[in-house]
Amino acid sequence: MTSAATLVEVVHPRIRRPALDWVLSRIIIEPVTRDVSLLAAQLLRDADLHGHRHAIDAMLCATALRVGGPATILTSDPDDLLALCAGRAAVIKI
Repeated sequence: MTSAATLVEVVHPRIRRPALDWVLSRIIIEPVTRDVSLLAAQLLRDADLHGHRHAIDAMLCATALRVGGPATILTSDPDDLLALCAGRAAVIKI
């Protein structure tokens, strides 16, 4: 699963749209709800990060943390996600 916010980062002119559509058809896309937004804002405050630069990462972390069980986040850029999740989710560099 992933946050709907992450689609903003992955959809661009160089992406192979059929491949993206195939991947998206096989995962759950969670909406960015009010509760997710408020948790994301809290994660930003706790990590002393600014929303403008880290907003999508914060929404992804908040979505993962709301799953209710152990969460693992796969990412190519783990540094900010590690700070935002603060040990509450595993973050793996791919």
